[in-house]
Amino acid sequence: MSLFFNPEKCRNETEVESKLIVHYLLPKLGYPPDTWHQEITFSRMRLDFLVVASEIVNRKSTVMLVLEAKHPRQKLDKHVRKFKRYLTSLNARYGLLTNGKIVQVYQQINNELSLILQIQGHEVEEKIQEIKFLIGRDELNSTKTVPSLLGSGSLSKKSLSEKYQSFHQEAKHMKVIAIYHNKGGVGKTTTVINLAAALRKKGKRVLVIDLDSQANTTYALGLVKFHDEAFDSIKDKYVYHVLKEKNKFFISDVVRESSFSKPEFDVLPCHIDLMHHEKELAEIDATRTRIPTKLVEVEDKYDVVLIDTPPSLNLYAKVALIATDYLIIPSDLKPFANEGLLNVKNFLTEINEFRGVIGKTPIKVLGVLPSKILTHDKFVKYVLPKMEQIVVERYEFPLMKSRIFERRDVSAAIERTIEVGELDIPDPRSILDHKPDSQSAEEFENLAKEVIDLTDL
Repeated sequence: MSLFFNPEKCRNETEVESKLIVHYLLPKLGYPPDTWHQEITFSRMRLDFLVVASEIVNRKSTVMLVLEAKHPRQKLDKHVRKFKRYLTSLNARYGLLTNGKIVQVYQQINNELSLILQIQGHEVEEKIQEIKFLIGRDELNSTKTVPSLLGSGSLSKKSLSEKYQSFHQEAKHMKVIAIYHNKGGVGKTTTVINLAAALRKKGKRVLVIDLDSQANTTYALGLVKFHDEAFDSIKDKYVYHVLKEKNKFFISDVVRESSFSKPEFDVLPCHIDLMHHEKELAEIDATRTRIPTKLVEVEDKYDVVLIDTPPSLNLYAKVALIATDYLIIPSDLKPFANEGLLNVKNFLTEINEFRGVIGKTPIKVLGVLPSKILTHDKFVKYVLPKMEQIVVERYEFPLMKSRIFERRDVSAAIERTIEVGELDIPDPRSILDHKPDSQSAEEFENLAKEVIDLTDL
């Protein structure tokens, strides 16, 4: 065991692993060789070090610690997303990420990664007791309070857990969010399905409702598995039946589980046959409030409901906006999409008047979401800010901080297929499952975080 550590002696990743982790940190933190494993392959992941602090804690779980070493010249920020995925996939509570020059200690709760300590490599020796207090073998099996080493205030392993538990124990109202724009082709369906996946990966219980008679969301979520309409498994039980019937076809009876993302989430599917029923349903006054009425029966089952809407001002768009609490308006910010915002504004006025009559508060607009945005540097730097400014100043809509850029990765994930005999069966995946470390995956993760913050989800 080395008594001292000098970061200047670490010239590459191998030396960071050997000199800092194997010969210094692991012994200092109380982990003998039989408690840790190096170069572990798990699924498609390769971990530098997996440490087992305790086989059983409160007879419920294994406490694991993941340690990752990087080259001294590499910036740790670029590796945090992949590092988070390691901890989430393994359900590991703690992790240490280092390039020798910087040491970061993380804690993972409910798929959220919190940085609880960051020090310079030359501070390791003087801070070793603090590191041990956080992730030492004995300390991880104790209930001691862990002070926040990043600034003022305090943060404890126990209080973090209690905060998480209390968050889910609070009687929080299920949030309903419609994704709507009067203009088509602005990335509405892509936003719905990947936002649903991102929220689900953050531990939220998600229901997606497809109210667009084109049924693109239903298809994109992998629920259309048949190649011959004779084997259509959706037509006899989809959102139309929920809208039409008062005392049957409840949401729990009609929803299907989608494997579009891991973990899975529920979908209330649509069918192209819905377009033929608009006149029929329009004659039933209760149609407009059927969705919110039936959602009450499942409000304890879901944290968030995302509604995909038609790019129109028709009955189904009205049904969606009457049911929703919040609104996201995806837009590519091009002239026709911007001009369509006037239709959206007038439509919202009409819907809010009706909501007032039935005792519902006005819809809260979370903002216009820039989507399907070109990635050219000059466009992003010079043109996009002007387009965003128009939304705020001319159309007086708030602008969301998130941006969704147009990249091939997203469409490729949706277009995935698998061969079954001589057939190519649709096998779409969320971008977070298809390429979890991609820029597009990060954009939808950021969108999910913004939605959670804006709605107190």
